[in-house]
Formats: sequence, C-alpha cells, structure tokens
Amino acid sequence: MERSPTLRYLQGKQELLKAIELLGAQGQADGRKSKKLHEVAGFCDVILGYVRRFLPGKGPVRIVEFSCGKSYLGIVLVLLVRDLEGRHAELAGVDVNPRLVEKCRRAAAAVGLGEALFVAGRTLDFQSSAGFDVAVALHACDTATDEAIAKGIQLGAPLILVVPCCQNQIRGQIKAGHALTAMTEFGPVRYQLANLLTDALRAQFLHSAGYHVEMLEIASPRLTPKNLCICARKVKRRTRGDRALDYRALKSFFHVRPKLEQFCPGVVGQAQP
Repeated sequence: MERSPTLRYLQGKQELLKAIELLGAQGQADGRKSKKLHEVAGFCDVILGYVRRFLPGKGPVRIVEFSCGKSYLGIVLVLLVRDLEGRHAELAGVDVNPRLVEKCRRAAAAVGLGEALFVAGRTLDFQSSAGFDVAVALHACDTATDEAIAKGIQLGAPLILVVPCCQNQIRGQIKAGHALTAMTEFGPVRYQLANLLTDALRAQFLHSAGYHVEMLEIASPRLTPKNLCICARKVKRRTRGDRALDYRALKSFFHVRPKLEQFCPGVVGQAQP
C-alpha cells in the first residue's frame, strides 16, 4: 500500500512533532501518540486531496479548525499546503479550553506560524469577517462535531471535512418507537447503529445545505474505530427537488431530533409539494 504523503513529510521532523506534542520532549513516542499521528496523517491526506481537486490555483488556502485542541491537525495541514502544494495557507483555530488555545499559540510560533489565529470560545460563537475555504474538525466530541458542521455551513466554507467522535446525542433517542426496536434493545447494537445513524444524518443535512457529500476512511479500522471522515464540498448548481427529503425521512423513521438542526436553523424546511 502506498505510504501516506503526510507521514513521508513528517519523517524526520522531530522538532515539529515535539512542538505539537506528537513526540515527547526527548523524542519518545508512546502508543497513543503514534496512533494520533497516523490519524492526523490520514486526515491530512484526505484534506489535501480535496484541496487539490476543488481549490485549484495559487491563491492562499484559508483553513479554520474547530475544537482544535492542541491543533495537531491545523498546524500540520498549513505546513503541508505550504511545503507540498507550494501555496500560502492561513489558519484559525477555535477551542473552548483557554489553556489549550495558549498551547496552540506557542506551538504555532515555535514552527514559524506565529500569524495563526487561535480563539478561546465555543464554535457556534465564533465570528469572523474573513472567509474560509476549508472547515475541519478531528474527533470533536459528540455535538461539538455538529457545531463544526453548522458553523462551516454558516461561514459558507466550500469544503467541510470532519472526523466525528463519541456520537452520544442520538443514542438515547433510539431505544423505542421505531421499526428496528428488535435490534436496538441490545446495547452494543444500539451503540453501533447510533454511530452510523448520527453520521448519516450529518451527511444528509450537509446535502440539504447544498453540499455534495461522501464518506472516506482516514486510517485502517484496526488502528482506530473512529476513522470515518464526512467530506462535503459546496456545489455551484443545486439539483432540482427537495434536497432535504432523505434527511427528513431518516429522522422520521427513527423518531430522533438531531442537535445539528437546532445549531443551524433554516437548512431543513417543510417538505416541498
């Protein structure tokens, strides 16, 4: 199998990996850091593929990372766009944890990205007069992924790519009242179905908002079960008909109320005649 371009790029860049804490201060890597490195690399490979295909040209690529944490993803992504694509990239990161935001600022400065903007606050409260080309989130927990999708739509980002984590919000809503209760009475089955249903609803919501959506794996399931990437690109010409039809049908079948619809009102209206 072809080796990840991002992993090839990161090979030997110990100072960068130390700065974003994917290596210890002495260059050591435990299993958790190695797993995270492969997740970041796989996600960056997917994002770069979308940038090449759908953001052609030589202009800057403006990236916003929601629930950025230590911004492993955003910092590496900006450097990849610069060094592998030969394009300028700008980064904004948002996280509710002020301590992590300060860590991001120090890490970015240490690798020559002192101009990157990091903001402490909730994703839904983020405001910017600047436009963004790419909105990303890696393992934003539960409804934080929904916030990232909602804000990406509200900002009009041409590309929205998220790798979800901990899909808890829907799980408690599918215990009864739907046609598959013979399956969901079993906890492990309900858990797996809720994960799939949550991400399918997110994909259909993005479709309703005028995006073409596909799902890709960022890494082998043997490395991490949280490997599914929802990839959305804004379409220039919307197809005729009710784009929210499948979203509403799926929601109605399971009698669920996704938070995403609350976070981003106006996307899914009443059924069209």
